[in-house]
Amino acid sequence: MFILRSAFWLTVAYIAIGPKNVDLGATATELSAQALAAGQQVIVEQIMKTECTSIECIGGKAIVAAAMPATPSVDSSMQDSSKSPVPFPRPRPDWMG
Repeated sequence: MFILRSAFWLTVAYIAIGPKNVDLGATATELSAQALAAGQQVIVEQIMKTECTSIECIGGKAIVAAAMPATPSVDSSMQDSSKSPVPFPRPRPDWMG
């Protein structure tokens, strides 16, 4: 019974104070795509840094360079919140001190 009551009140609280007009699925998909692109960029940079002396290594680098789409380097942080700014609380009224 305790778990049922807890689940009920947590659901009520989420509905009351939860984020409104937010598509969590789209946001998660967008962040996932950004993380994947950043990871691919890091891997390609590490592969391109290695020094090659054999033809297999040079061929492998060429294949990796051809397979990767031309994307700019990921310089912005993953937590860039310029798209949806965080709401800040209102200032405290003067009469409250």
